[in-house]
Amino acid sequence: MLSPRFPLLRSAASLTTRSLCTGGVSNKGRAPDMVEGNPLLHVSNVRNRLREIVGASTNWSDHQQAMAERVSLSSMLAKSQKDLPSKRMKDSYLEVHLPLGSEPQLREKYLTFHNTVRFGRILEDLDSLAVLISYSHTYNTALKRSPLSIVTALVDKIDMRQHIVYPDCDIKFTGHVTWVGSTSIEAKMHMSQYHDGAYSPVLDATFVMVARDPENKRAAYVNPLKPEGPEEEKIFQEGEANKSRRQELSTASLLKVAPTDEERKIVHSLFLNTLDTKTVSFRSRLLPPNSVWMEDAKLKGLEICHPQERNIFNRIFGGFLMRKAYELGWANACSYGGCRPSLVAVDDILFQKPVEIGSLLLLSSQVCYTQGKYIQVRVHSEVFDPLTRQSNTTNVFHYTFVSDRDVPNIIPMTYGESMLYLDGKRHFNQTIES
Repeated sequence: MLSPRFPLLRSAASLTTRSLCTGGVSNKGRAPDMVEGNPLLHVSNVRNRLREIVGASTNWSDHQQAMAERVSLSSMLAKSQKDLPSKRMKDSYLEVHLPLGSEPQLREKYLTFHNTVRFGRILEDLDSLAVLISYSHTYNTALKRSPLSIVTALVDKIDMRQHIVYPDCDIKFTGHVTWVGSTSIEAKMHMSQYHDGAYSPVLDATFVMVARDPENKRAAYVNPLKPEGPEEEKIFQEGEANKSRRQELSTASLLKVAPTDEERKIVHSLFLNTLDTKTVSFRSRLLPPNSVWMEDAKLKGLEICHPQERNIFNRIFGGFLMRKAYELGWANACSYGGCRPSLVAVDDILFQKPVEIGSLLLLSSQVCYTQGKYIQVRVHSEVFDPLTRQSNTTNVFHYTFVSDRDVPNIIPMTYGESMLYLDGKRHFNQTIES
C-alpha cells in the first residue's frame, strides 16, 4: 500500500524546498546576540558540560571506568528532600544558541535533502538541554561531581508554534525548571528563530526528568523548588496540574480499562461500515472508499545500538531514540498521505526502560488515526535479544502530523487495532484541544 505513493513525494518536496529556502548565507539570519567564543551558550557544548558534571569521558574505555568510579558518590546523596536547600526557577534558567545562520559549518548536521531543518536533531538538543537544566537546579558548589543520575522519564508535550524552520537562521533555546516532586523534575523549554530582524517562537516543550543514584538503580531526592511571586506560583501550579493529568490518563489507559460507551459506539460503527451487505457474515469485510486498512499503514526499522550513541551514563542517548522514532514516524505519515507532512505536536513519549549499548532496537510505526488532513502516528520501540529471542518494550512515541491535503481514512480490522485507533483518537483530541 505504501510504495505507490512514494513517486509523489519528490514533486511535493520540491515545492516545499522553494518555500523554505532563504537563499545562501545571509545576514538576515544572523542574530546580534550570537556571540562567538562563549562555550556555555553554544549547543555543541551542552553535552560536554554534562560530562563534566558527572565525570564522564569522551573515550569509550575511559568512560566505562569513570562510570564504575561513580559508585563511590552514593554517600553524597541526601537522606531526604528536607536536607537539600530550596532553589529558585531562575537558578536553573539556561539560554543555548544554535547559530545556523552565524556558523554555516554547523548546517550539514541539521540539514535535510530538501533544505529544511532535521527535527530529529532538534529533539536531541532538547533532550540534552532538559538534562542540563535539571542539573543546574540540583547544582551543589561543594561537590566536584554530581552524585545524581538524571534521565528523561517522559516527554509530556512538544507543541509547534510554526511549521517552517529555516536552515540558515540562528536558533535560540531557553528553559528552566517549572515544577519539582521529591525525585522528579519538570523542565519547560522554548525554541525561537531569528528571521527578518526578530526572534519568533517555533516550539514549546515540556520534559519530565527523574533523579537516580549514581548506579541508576534507585530514586534519589532533588532540591525543592520555591516559586517567587504570583507568576511563578502559577507556573508551579500548572506543573501540579500536569502531574494530575498524567495520573488520570494512566488510570484511564485502554491497556487497563474498557473503552467508554461513546468509544464502543465508534468501534461498532467502524465495524458495521466495513461489513459486506451482500452476505450475512461477520467475517466478510469490505474496505470503504478512500480508506486504508490499518494493517497496510505500517513501517518498521532496526537499529544496532553502538557506543557512539551512548549518553553520559553508558546507556543509549534518549535523544537518539527520539530522533530515530520521529524519522520513522514522519516517513510513515509521508508515505501514507502522499506528500511531506508538517509536525503539529509530539505527545506523551514514555521512557519505560533504558536501552543498553549493543542492543538490537526494533522500531514499529503505525498510522492509528486520521481526520481530514491530520495523521496520528504511534511508534513502538523494543529491544530484541537474539540469544533468548525475547523482546522488551522500551519506548512509545506519539506524533501528530498535518498534510497539505485530505488523507484516506484509517480503518481497524481487529479488536486490538480498534484499541490503537481509540488511543490515537485520544492523543489527537488532546493535541487539538490544548
